[in-house]
Amino acid sequence: MSAADIPQRATQRARACFLEACALDVAVRKPGNVSRASPGHGMTAEIFIASAEAASGPLFEAGASVGERIEAATEATWAVAGCNTNLGIVLLCAPIACAIDRRPDAASATPLRTAIEDVLAALGVVDAQAAYRAIARASPGGLGTAPDEDVRQPPTVGLRAAMALAADRDSIARLYRDGYGLLFEIGAASLGAGFSLGVKGRVPGVRTTAAVQRLYLSLLGSIADSHIVRIHGEAVAHTVMSAAQGWLARACGSAELDADPEFAAWDDALKAARINPGTTADLTVAALLLAGLATPP
Repeated sequence: MSAADIPQRATQRARACFLEACALDVAVRKPGNVSRASPGHGMTAEIFIASAEAASGPLFEAGASVGERIEAATEATWAVAGCNTNLGIVLLCAPIACAIDRRPDAASATPLRTAIEDVLAALGVVDAQAAYRAIARASPGGLGTAPDEDVRQPPTVGLRAAMALAADRDSIARLYRDGYGLLFEIGAASLGAGFSLGVKGRVPGVRTTAAVQRLYLSLLGSIADSHIVRIHGEAVAHTVMSAAQGWLARACGSAELDADPEFAAWDDALKAARINPGTTADLTVAALLLAGLATPP
C-alpha cells in the first residue's frame, strides 16, 4: 500500500466499523432500546439501519469539519427517516471520524485518544453553528432551554466550550468536554481484548452479544441516562441505573442474559413505560466504534 492510499483506506475502515457498530446496536437486545427482537417507541430496527447508512457518507466525508459532518449527516438521516433516530450517535461519531481523517495512522487507543482530543480542542464557533442547526433540525425529545448558549440562539463560543456548559446535564456534552476517556475505559473493560469490527452483515454470536450487553449495562449502570432524565426525571433514571447494575453482575457472572425471560421482560416493561435509555445507546455505538478502531485490522 502506498502512502497516498493510507488515508482513504483508514476512512473506509472507519466507515465500515461505524456501520457494524450501528448494526450491533439493534442486533443485540439492550433493554429499553429498539432491537430486531423488540421494536419500540414507534420505531423498528430497520429505520436505525437506514439512518446509519444515510449518515455514514457525510460523517466520513474526507476533509469535512466536525460541524459539517454533524449537519450533513443529520440532514441525510432526516431524508430517510423523517425523525430523529441518531442525533446523539452523529454528535459523538463526527469528532471520531474527523480524527481518523486527520490522523489515519491512529490505529490504537493511545494515538486515537490524542487525535480525538486534538479535534475537540480545535472546535470553533462555525462548528457550533452547524451543530446547533442540526440539533434544532432533529429536535430531540425533552430538549428544553439553557440559560447560556441555548441551541435556539446563535452560538458565541466554540462547540466544545458550548458542550462544556451543558456537561452537568448531558452525557454527550460531558464527553466532548472530557475527551471521550470514559468510552475508552468502559469499552476496553467491557468488550475485552481482541474485539473487532468492520465485517458488514456479520450476525453476532453469543460472545459478541454478551460483550455488547456488558458494555451497554456498564454504561447504563454508571451514568444517569440523559434522555431518561430529560423526559422522566432523575429518580426514574437512577432506578434504571440500579437495575442495570444488577443485570451487569449477572452478565459478568457468565449468565447468558438472552436465555433469561426476565431480561426480555425488563425490556418490555421499560418500553411499556416509554422509558428509553437513548443516550446510553448512543454511547454504546460510539464505544463500539472506538474499540473497533483501536484494534489493528
